[in-house]
Amino acid sequence: MTQQSKASNVLALYPEETREAAALLKQAVPLMVRHDIPPNPVHYALWYTYSQGLQPELNRRLDKAVTDFESFPPATAERLFRDFIIRGELEEARAGQVQAIELVDDIEGQVSHSLINSQAYQTSLDSGLAALNEPAIDDLPNVLNELQQSTQLMQQQQEQFLYHLRSAQDEIQHLRNQLERAHLAATLDSLTQIFNRHAFTRLLEQTLAAGHQGVALIILDIDHFKQFNDQYGHPLGDRVLQHVGQLLRDLLPPRAMAARYGGEEFCVILRDIDEDAAARAFAEQLRLKIQALRIKVRRTDQILDSITASFGVAMAEVGDNLESLLTRADDALYQAKRNGRNQVFLSARQDTLSA
Repeated sequence: MTQQSKASNVLALYPEETREAAALLKQAVPLMVRHDIPPNPVHYALWYTYSQGLQPELNRRLDKAVTDFESFPPATAERLFRDFIIRGELEEARAGQVQAIELVDDIEGQVSHSLINSQAYQTSLDSGLAALNEPAIDDLPNVLNELQQSTQLMQQQQEQFLYHLRSAQDEIQHLRNQLERAHLAATLDSLTQIFNRHAFTRLLEQTLAAGHQGVALIILDIDHFKQFNDQYGHPLGDRVLQHVGQLLRDLLPPRAMAARYGGEEFCVILRDIDEDAAARAFAEQLRLKIQALRIKVRRTDQILDSITASFGVAMAEVGDNLESLLTRADDALYQAKRNGRNQVFLSARQDTLSA
C-alpha cells in the first residue's frame, strides 16, 4: 500500500464543499491568531473542528485551555487531537486487536477439533485394516460400510474446516485493512499524504540511533506563505502544499523520508549520502522544482509563478541527537532566508568549526 493510494479516514470528518471549508477556515485562523496558536496540522484540525461547532465538549475544553494557559500547551493539543479528531481511528485499532484475538482463538479451536477428528478417522482406518487382515472375515460388508461412513464423515468435517479457514482468511484481510487505515491516520499528514510531524520525529530518532554516517536532514519552508494565503486564500495555499508534497513523493531517493513538519514547513531525511554536496544537490533540485510550479487560480485563471522555498541542510555527526540536528538544519534554513530566500544553505560541520 502506498502513501498516495490510501487516504486517512480522518478526511471523512471534513466533507464540506470548498466554499464551506474556506468559510470555516476564515473562522478558525483568526481564533488561532488571537490565542497565539502555532499553525501546524494538529492545531488547524482542532480549530477547524471548533469552527464547525459539532463537538461542544471539544469547544468547551479548547476554551478552557486558552483561558487557563498563557500559551496553548502542545501536550493538551495532542491529547485533544487524539480524543476528538482521530478517536474513531484509535478505537477501530483497539477493536481490531480484540477481533484478531478472537479470530486466532477460533482458528485454534477449529484446528484442535480437526486434529481430534483426524485421530478418530485414523483409529477407524486402523480398525478396518486390522479386520481386513484377518484370515477369514465373517462380516466384510459391515467393515466396509463403517469405513465408508467414517470416510464420508471425515470429508464433511474437512470441508467444514476449509470453509472456516476461508472465512478466517477474509476476516484477517479485513482486519489488516482496518489496521492499515488506523496506521495511516496516525502517521500521515492528511493534506499532503506524506508523514506528519509525530511520525517524522520518531523516524529521525530511529535513523540516528542506527548510526550517523551518511545521514542528512533538509528543512524547507515555502517563502512568504502567509502573504500568499492572505492574497489568494487558504484553499489555494493548501493546493500549493499538496503540490510540494507530491514533488517530495516523486523525487525522494531510496530510503529517504519526507514529512510535513508544520504549516508550510517540510523535512526530508536522507540516508546513504556520501558527502555534503550530494545533500545540497538534492535540496537544490527540490528548490528548482518548487520554483517551476505553475498553479492556476480557478476564479481568475491567473497562473502563479512566484512560489519559492528556502532550504537548510545539515549532515548528522557523531553525538547528534534529534534536537541538535534539527537546530542546525533550522539555523541553516533561517540563514537562507536572511540571505534573500529561494536558496539552499548548508550548515557547516562542527568538526570544521572547531578546527
